[in-house]
Amino acid sequence: MIKILQVEALADFQLRLIFSDGSQGLFDGQALLQRSGPLLDPLRDPAYFRRAFIDAGALCWPNGLELSPGRVHEQCRLESLNA
Repeated sequence: MIKILQVEALADFQLRLIFSDGSQGLFDGQALLQRSGPLLDPLRDPAYFRRAFIDAGALCWPNGLELSPGRVHEQCRLESLNA
C-alpha cells in the first residue's frame, strides 16, 4: 500500500508530495476545490490550504479532511526520485 511520506506547499494551491514507492508528484489542489462541501470550503483560503500535513500516510488538513494516499497518487503528475 502506497503512503505519502512528505508534503511541501507551493504557490497556487499546489503540493509537492513524496510517496513510499520512490516517486514524487505535484498535486493540483485547484481541481479538488472545484467541488464543494463543509470540509473543502476552508481550503479555499491559501494560508489554510498550505497547512496540509501527513498522518498515517494520508494527506490531511486540521479540519479533519483526509485524502487517500492511493487516490492522491493517481491524481498527481508523477516523476521518479531516482531519475
